[in-house]
Amino acid sequence: MRAVIQRVSHASVTVESTLIGQVGGGLLVLLAVEEADTDADIEWLSGKVVRLRVFDDEQGIMNRSVLETGGGILLVSQFTLYASTRKGNRPSYSRSAPPEVAVGLFERFARRLESDLGKPVATGRFGAHMEVALTNDGPVTILIDSKLRE
Repeated sequence: MRAVIQRVSHASVTVESTLIGQVGGGLLVLLAVEEADTDADIEWLSGKVVRLRVFDDEQGIMNRSVLETGGGILLVSQFTLYASTRKGNRPSYSRSAPPEVAVGLFERFARRLESDLGKPVATGRFGAHMEVALTNDGPVTILIDSKLRE
């Protein structure tokens, strides 16, 4: 699993002119899954996301997690995070899991996030053309790959 995590003051996702998910202060998580991902990847990455210390404490130091601040999470599927541009100029997405595999992994990840966060997580719509709007707070943007564990 590969995730781009952005600290946001607001983020929303719209499909066909309809707002389907939004979050105030918290995290926007763009998530790509590959066929080799397992429950261990889901567990590790979800824990990392909710405990990632990217919010300021009383001294203005990034020392608090979304769990500690009570912020929300907007989770959006984005298979293009596995793009390979090694050959030519047209990206290959062959590492991304096919939809019949990816949907289940995405949904299991969303449920695990909700469990770890202790409240509902807003989501986009898997496979839909989505318009994602956000105000990146900081800016703070972090890339995490469950296979690299860094």
